[in-house]
Amino acid sequence: MGFGPVDAQLDLVALEHRVQARWDSQDVLDQVVRLRAGGPRWVFYEGPPTANARPGLHHVWPRAFKDLFIRYQTMRGNDVPRKGGWDCHGLPVEIEVEKELGISNKHEIEAFGIAAFNERCRASVRRYVSDFESLTERAAVWIDTRDAYWTLDNAYIESVWWLLGQLWRNDLLYEGFRVSPYCARCGTALSSHELGQPGAYREVTDMSVYVRFPVDARAFDILVWTTTPWTLISNVAAAVGPDIEYVRVRPDAGRDLVMAAARAPEGAQIVGRMRGTDLVGLRYQRPFGFLAIDDRGQRVVPADFVSTEDGTGIVHLAPAFGADDMEAAQREGLPVLNPVGPDGTFGAQVPPWQGRFVKDADAGIIEDLERRGLLVREEPYLHSYPHCWRCGTPLIYWAKTSWFVRTAERRADLLRENERIGWHPGYIKHGRFGDWLENNVDWALSRDRYWGTPLPIWRCAGGHDTCVSSRAELSDLAGRDLGDLDLHRPYVDEVVLTCPSEGCGAEARRLPPVIDAWFDSGSMPTAQHHYMGANDEPEDFPADFICEAIDQTRGWFYSLLAVNTLVFGSTPYRNVVCLGLIVDQDGQKMSKSRGNVIDPWDVFESLGADALRWYFFSAGSPWSSRRVYEEGVREATRKTLLTFWNVFSFFATYADIEGWTPSS
Repeated sequence: MGFGPVDAQLDLVALEHRVQARWDSQDVLDQVVRLRAGGPRWVFYEGPPTANARPGLHHVWPRAFKDLFIRYQTMRGNDVPRKGGWDCHGLPVEIEVEKELGISNKHEIEAFGIAAFNERCRASVRRYVSDFESLTERAAVWIDTRDAYWTLDNAYIESVWWLLGQLWRNDLLYEGFRVSPYCARCGTALSSHELGQPGAYREVTDMSVYVRFPVDARAFDILVWTTTPWTLISNVAAAVGPDIEYVRVRPDAGRDLVMAAARAPEGAQIVGRMRGTDLVGLRYQRPFGFLAIDDRGQRVVPADFVSTEDGTGIVHLAPAFGADDMEAAQREGLPVLNPVGPDGTFGAQVPPWQGRFVKDADAGIIEDLERRGLLVREEPYLHSYPHCWRCGTPLIYWAKTSWFVRTAERRADLLRENERIGWHPGYIKHGRFGDWLENNVDWALSRDRYWGTPLPIWRCAGGHDTCVSSRAELSDLAGRDLGDLDLHRPYVDEVVLTCPSEGCGAEARRLPPVIDAWFDSGSMPTAQHHYMGANDEPEDFPADFICEAIDQTRGWFYSLLAVNTLVFGSTPYRNVVCLGLIVDQDGQKMSKSRGNVIDPWDVFESLGADALRWYFFSAGSPWSSRRVYEEGVREATRKTLLTFWNVFSFFATYADIEGWTPSS
């Protein structure tokens, strides 16, 4: 049998459809898997994409690159697990469903019903997973989506509970009252690594203000500067650097002003000098008196974080809205004043701005300060400000009770395990990722939301907390078989346990939060196999290779390392490739608003998946950004794929003429 006539014109799209049909009819992927079974194991982990929207070009790029390594290692005779996975929980899914329902806040979700809302989330995930499965097949990516792990499955959730139980037993999971980045629109705290996601920080211009705080029994005022005027409502103290030099400046009108010498205007009339220690203990008048305060506050305190790089060298403290402020308050015994509700608006304690979102109240607050002669100057301030990485709302820093993982306490372990990882490119190890680990803070784990892995903590009226690690333990403490219970809200919320604390026996109810979906994905090395600690070693642990875009240094790469180092004492991956981002021809991020989004399906059906894959592989180093445009893909086809086709055409023609076949 000869090679037959070869088409003069290469039609990649038609050829790909024929090849795909042959793969399907002959179960080629299954044949490959069976062929390598029993060979040397080379472990690959699939980073689970969030199934909250139709997949785009930025999903094709990492999948194609992973496929390159999977195929290469398989060709070398290795047995490569290629289990797919789907990230099913969290704000991305919830917000997509909110859009479908035409709602925009938690009150409306609860009016709709948590059970009904979560069922819509489940259906939305399944719909988009179907799109991902189709994309994976059409892109010729040999990842097994038929046996994929789903983070919404009970078995997966149970394994996550087991991991949380290990943290609990080692005192690495705790409840604390701390300041965290908070999205008022979504009504939940976020973790620090979520602020590292693309688009979380945006350049914005806010009004900054220089405000005088009149000092009691002295003929001068201290001058403070802030970019968040709304926090002045909750001022409790002013912080100075103990060793900073301060000066007393005489203005053209009004009382003298005290500020850091390094921040005094050029040519200012200086009538006195002092150290920060000379100011400590002075009492002053707060700019607003809406909130009652006792003698612990309204005074100058020392703080090491005060600098002279900007502002005035004197920092106003509102502990409810700043991590440094809260730390100083706890050290100095200062009160915490918080008139802001979970929706980010002022409460009834602040009548002029009651019901206003705090940042929207800035203009009115500045006007009020000016009217009372406390405003020295206002000026626009361009800075990078955090926004919710999912809904785009400006975040506030807000003190609340949340659950945390003690990642900061285990910083040395994380840094040690990072040294064992082969990073590609190498500079990520001690750069973007290493720096992140060096400045690691405790992981804000809990989310005041609905669609997620429930926090498995039950509390009784006596204040005893029980961390449930399995469905069997849940059934035992509830006194009934709950093996078939859907572990999501609201069903798990209805389970009442008998408190196991010695001498108690009171009813215990689950605390409402769910957990950060990044913990779900970070649990996948063991949760994908429903690992519950019965075996000495988890299956296929660690991975030889993982690969995602570089933004995952603050996402999945981090959550993987954190979860598994804290539980197993080991990195869960040996090598990681950080891919560059997908941008348009001009290097701009693709977005609907810019009108520069390219649908991968359009490329598949006009140029072919192989054309796009080859363009991705050949357009630069893996960690370089990919400028994707139609002519670039066409050029890659002309230069390489068409050359291959012409070589094959030449060979096939003359092989048939000579009657040559592979068997001969």
